[in-house]
Amino acid sequence: MSQDLDQLAASFGDNESSVDLSDTLPEAWLALLLFFALGLTVFYQFITRYVFNDSAAWTEEVARYLLIGTVFTGAVIGVSKNNHIQVDFFYRFMPHGLARGLSLCIDLLRIGFLASASVLTGMLMQKMGSYQMTVVDLPMNLVYGVVLLAFVLMTLRSVGVFTRHWRQGHSVLERPANL
Repeated sequence: MSQDLDQLAASFGDNESSVDLSDTLPEAWLALLLFFALGLTVFYQFITRYVFNDSAAWTEEVARYLLIGTVFTGAVIGVSKNNHIQVDFFYRFMPHGLARGLSLCIDLLRIGFLASASVLTGMLMQKMGSYQMTVVDLPMNLVYGVVLLAFVLMTLRSVGVFTRHWRQGHSVLERPANL
């Protein structure tokens, strides 16, 4: 009985091991900051609407833009960890050379897509010029700047993923159980 309680306590983190955050990506800290700001904004909106019965108009717009920033920053984390949705079923039945070539081609296509999205977002920002947000008197290019930064970081992280796959000789598509 005592052993079971010890195992249960250990499963709830009752051990005194320290948490190591040294490998946390800078993008993860930015995503956490944006998510925390989003949570505070929504909480403020809730309080003003349901407690004081006088909703703050700016909170919905700011929350929407913070959510956009959180999602795109989280996508950078997904690219750097190579955790995006992928179908590896057919790779199990392909010859090794074909699977390797197709995997590298997909990595290169991802780099090309994200680089193109970066360029297109930059072009959109130029066309937007001094367009302002609806309720808050700030330029819309702040929001698009976060999206542009995320696309550029995703492109750079994709290059890193491609380099890692090239050096190790396989990707998660080719060997899903090993990674």
